[in-house]
Amino acid sequence: MPNIDRRSLSLLGLGAMASPLRAFAQGTYPSRPIHVAVGFTAGASSDIVARIFANGAGQILGQNVVVDNKPGAAGSIAAGYVAHAANDGYELFVCPLSTLTNKIVHPDEPFDLVKDFTPVALLATGAIVMVVDPKLDVHSVADFTALAKSKPGQVLFGSVGPGSLPDLCGELYALRAGVKLVQVPYPGSPQVIIDLMAGRVAMNFAIASSVLGQIAAGQVRPLAIAADKRSDLLPNVPTMAEAGIPDFNTPLWFGLVAPVGTPRPVIDKIAAAARKGMHTPESVALLHKQGFVPEDMGPDQFGTFIKSEIARWSAVVKAAGIKT
Repeated sequence: MPNIDRRSLSLLGLGAMASPLRAFAQGTYPSRPIHVAVGFTAGASSDIVARIFANGAGQILGQNVVVDNKPGAAGSIAAGYVAHAANDGYELFVCPLSTLTNKIVHPDEPFDLVKDFTPVALLATGAIVMVVDPKLDVHSVADFTALAKSKPGQVLFGSVGPGSLPDLCGELYALRAGVKLVQVPYPGSPQVIIDLMAGRVAMNFAIASSVLGQIAAGQVRPLAIAADKRSDLLPNVPTMAEAGIPDFNTPLWFGLVAPVGTPRPVIDKIAAAARKGMHTPESVALLHKQGFVPEDMGPDQFGTFIKSEIARWSAVVKAAGIKT
């Protein structure tokens, strides 16, 4: 998972807590600090995106936007906290794709992404790349598919656990390509890449920005970008569709949600601040440094997107028989 340097993280933290740039009339929203819950530790991707949002939106809204880290259970602890918070717009949750997929795999988590939340905005996305052990005689997705078909149930791919994005991308690829792979779970992405470079696993779907150094050094080989268009980070790497696996747009994404029942005028105000704040030159530069791009998806479109993601990944989980 990509990390932001300490100086940039410090600046973001200071920006998120900066004094309001302008006062709002008494009784109007927001009249006090807004809290944004993040289900991961400081420096994680969700935390970085949350702090960029807090910095940009806080200046626009004229209020402090405070990032609260509540790590654990792929974001489910933070999600459960905000799901049961007051629906007044002062408690928000940065929901990454991993929290959505974790809920699919663990349906007993104490929240429902559709019933308990009101969508606000899609904040940012990051490219995912299919990478393999460079010692393999594999130079394309077609080559890897041929290898997997020649050794059914023997080719290993690394993930960070059942229901994680690397796991689901691997399972989706296996379903689309008609191959049988074996998932090997790891406690984190760095461990996956270490074992990929050592040849202990053959393939991984990784956040593109997190493996640029290994790609440049020839320690891992990129085969395809899991998106509809090529990534600026790896312009010479084809998309999965170009590589022969259509309908494989699976970016890492980060959205903003509020407790259900939050007034629509409040939602619209936050969404407008998110849209403007995530697209400032400062925000765009910070996002690009992590390999992310800002998005422009408001409440209604993001709500439709969440439902489509739940349907898509639920089908993959069911078809692949993913259990914990």
